Amino acid sequence: MTQIKKKILIIGAGFGGLQVIKTLANNQLFEITVVDKKNHHLFQPLLYQVATAVLSPADIAIPSRSITTKYKNVKILLGDVTEIDFKNRIVKFQNNSETYDYLILATGARTSYFGNNSWKEKTLGLKNLKDALAIRRRILLSFEQAELIGDYEKAKSFMHYVIIGGGPTGVELAGSIAELSHNIIRKDFRNIDSGMTKVTLIEAGPRLLAAFSEKSSAFTKKKLESRGVEVLTSSPVLDITETGVVLNDRTIESKTVIWAAGVEGSELAKNLPLNKDKANRIIVDEYCRTTEYPEVFVIGDAANYGKGLTRPLPGISPVAMQQGRYVAKIIESLEKKKSISPFHYFDKGNMATIGRTDAVAEFGKIKLKGIFGWLGWLFVHLVYQVGFKNKVSTLLSWVWSYLTFRAGSRLIQEEMDELSVRP
Repeated sequence: MTQIKKKILIIGAGFGGLQVIKTLANNQLFEITVVDKKNHHLFQPLLYQVATAVLSPADIAIPSRSITTKYKNVKILLGDVTEIDFKNRIVKFQNNSETYDYLILATGARTSYFGNNSWKEKTLGLKNLKDALAIRRRILLSFEQAELIGDYEKAKSFMHYVIIGGGPTGVELAGSIAELSHNIIRKDFRNIDSGMTKVTLIEAGPRLLAAFSEKSSAFTKKKLESRGVEVLTSSPVLDITETGVVLNDRTIESKTVIWAAGVEGSELAKNLPLNKDKANRIIVDEYCRTTEYPEVFVIGDAANYGKGLTRPLPGISPVAMQQGRYVAKIIESLEKKKSISPFHYFDKGNMATIGRTDAVAEFGKIKLKGIFGWLGWLFVHLVYQVGFKNKVSTLLSWVWSYLTFRAGSRLIQEEMDELSVRP
């Protein structure tokens, strides 16, 4: 007698969703369906390098279908989920629907403006490839606009980049933009000196990289400043206007403001009738299940996992990956009538790159900085890249950029009449 396979439906093919897929690949107990509104798996930690023209999108993304080609029990569907009927276990999307026995929400997060939603129209976030390409376009276009103006005093608002948020994303963006403008493209223009570009990093808290040690934070600030980045800590943003950023003691004029200060649960998570925190992350129990429906699991950035912890787990890729593997094994154990144990996160540390040959990395008591931190950061990011081609192309791009001080993806895709270049 043929055994009826249980249906697992995964929404989202990010780090967490992908680990569920890999763990249960070709498992005869399950039929897995993945619904994602993107057709690719994205290596988000390197988005900032696409945004600053070091890498191209194909270097950090791979089609989801190519990952699952050999997994006969996995089906990929491109769609944006609009409704979930938890009572009848039905997920609806693009005029289609799928039923499930187990549902895994791995929908990730989106940029949060802490209630100041009007700021969204005046800033650029960085959560996906579209965001990264928008930032890249704005940065490259700003130099073209400054070159047309030809006078620094008149063009300085185009050559001033403000990043709000002193976490890893903000630090990495600030260092990379400074490196791009002060070194990589400095000889490419005739009417302006891109070395006069100003980069300002604003953090509301007392120091950068709050999740790191004070020594790592101080080292990061020192290295950013040595690269020409102005670092403002204890500086909460009061307002963002069409012309710049308003702080307590000053107004900073800038045409390019990048928001890297916070995230919240996805739009789907926000609209679901489930118990959520203030950031719209779904609160889960010690087994990564929702409190309302035991067959519904939530992992990664979409989940608030705080059982037995002083604070919920952070929205970083190692958490999502470990939760993905855990939930896959839990579901398998449930089907085999085995006992299950609560999820325990193994903290592998934190890392952030500051710029060429400089990074900070903390692995428990081991703390690396400078070139050793950068090598550790390079190794970890290559190991976690998905797909052999991505690892090779990323490594070659990095090596070429490192040796030549060049950035290989400096393309503005739109034609000139669509750009409104003239000031």
